[in-house]
Amino acid sequence: MQQQVIMVGGGMVGLSLSLMLAKANIAVKLLEAVKYPNDDQVGPAAYHSGFDARNTALSRRSVQIYQQLGLWDALQQHATPILEVHITEQGSFGKARLMAAQEKVESFGQVIENAWLGRVLLAQVQQQPLIELIDGVRVTSLKQDADQVYVEATRNGEPIPPLTSRLLIAADGRDSFCRQALGVGVDVHDYDQVAIVTAVQTSKPHHQVGFERFSPRGPLALLPLPGEFRRSVVWPVKKGTEHEWLGAENDQHFLDALQQTYGDRAGKFLKTGQRFSFPLSQVLAEKQAVGRVILMGNAAHTIHPVAGQGFNLCLRDADVLVRFITGQLVKSDDIGEPQMLLAYEQARLIDQQRVIRFCDSVVRGFSHPNPLLKLLRNTGLVAFDVIPGIKPLVASYAMGLKA
Repeated sequence: MQQQVIMVGGGMVGLSLSLMLAKANIAVKLLEAVKYPNDDQVGPAAYHSGFDARNTALSRRSVQIYQQLGLWDALQQHATPILEVHITEQGSFGKARLMAAQEKVESFGQVIENAWLGRVLLAQVQQQPLIELIDGVRVTSLKQDADQVYVEATRNGEPIPPLTSRLLIAADGRDSFCRQALGVGVDVHDYDQVAIVTAVQTSKPHHQVGFERFSPRGPLALLPLPGEFRRSVVWPVKKGTEHEWLGAENDQHFLDALQQTYGDRAGKFLKTGQRFSFPLSQVLAEKQAVGRVILMGNAAHTIHPVAGQGFNLCLRDADVLVRFITGQLVKSDDIGEPQMLLAYEQARLIDQQRVIRFCDSVVRGFSHPNPLLKLLRNTGLVAFDVIPGIKPLVASYAMGLKA
């Protein structure tokens, strides 16, 4: 009998994990609250690269995962490699550089347009016979006993037939209904910041170099995009100031602030796309395995975007979970066995906690105005740049190869 998983949440994590499971010959019922576009609106022919596109920095390990799924050739059409990373602090002496050539890797990862990533994943899911995609669905009840998970949901306000499975994966976001239905608490830290996200055009080409620039307003990430002069911007600023940066009437003000913060390394900041804003907080589930349910993606851990590690961490979680599940299949064992899911959770804690602590400490350490701390962190950047052995270790973690 075909083993089957219920997946709640069809964002980038849910779509990716569904494809991983299908490749392992596991059937998936994928429930998503949003109504997806029709097949003919999803295919590559219908896509046009948008100047306003939001983007994701995929680590080297994430690229490998998509290569294993046979998707990378399609994804790479709207992705660009990161060959160097420069880290600086505005008005300070400290700086550090990571170069792919020195670390003997093809790239540190790739920056991809979210709209294209979602489109390729969705098109693949819609073509996959082992995945039944049920969109426009709101889950209203989640219960379980020793043997099964039971789900009730509505579509267009009408109940759909109840669903059962031996395993449910909840990838339904930071405010996960499934997590709440299970009674799992969260540890929340509000950073009092809002991320301003957009794409910009500069007068100098990016040469596939990514920049992290720490400034009094917040840590500014500037990453290369397809096309020599397009760059992705993620700029966490103090909560309550976001109105200053949003809206077409503030385009020039935003470009001027970028110029003042970043200097002339990119030449002139010539054009900005529409800016989006997202409140930033760290939300960590108190547990990720509950009986026959596993929390995945932002339902398990939502972290600060300062080092671009959140989605990559989720993909590594998904990759390891599939390995645990396929291990059960090999033994003809129950794929939702609670002890196996607890073992998965335990296996992921070291990588998760390391990434969570790193991102949190960078945000706190570089946002403190104390002059002594500023001296210490800039000395640290210099040390990072010159002490042998540090760069390869940090690079391997950043690329997701030391999970």
